[in-house]
Amino acid sequence: MTNSNSKSPLETTTTDTADVEVVRAFLAALVAGDPAAAKQYLDRDIVWHNVSLPKIRGIGPIMRILQGMARPGFGFDVRLHHIAGDGKAVLTERTDVLIYKRVRAEFWVCGTFEMKDGKIAVWRDYFSNRDVLWGIIKGLVRAL
Repeated sequence: MTNSNSKSPLETTTTDTADVEVVRAFLAALVAGDPAAAKQYLDRDIVWHNVSLPKIRGIGPIMRILQGMARPGFGFDVRLHHIAGDGKAVLTERTDVLIYKRVRAEFWVCGTFEMKDGKIAVWRDYFSNRDVLWGIIKGLVRAL
């Protein structure tokens, strides 16, 4: 996982809040393909909402998806451009990369992580479906 400042996602600054550190560590666990490590940062009643798609509720269904993303041939990467904490919310601007074998689909995402007792209670991502489709097309072309 990288960001525009070449700082590791796990590196923190003196201005990082504990909630920002949790989100950084969560994203780093996803990049590492370690859903068990990612789980520790999630509230058991978490809601994951990729806006424009149905909400996914609860740790069980979300963990099944994260475990599927960690299967051989699949992967996830992220370039974190900006991250900021404000009260009980952490906002991210990033480029997500969904990986399937040699295909890497990259697209812009703005995420909101609502925190509860130091864990992610709501994970909401905003993105353009057109950008996702374009990322898939470009990834397929590069893989050829």
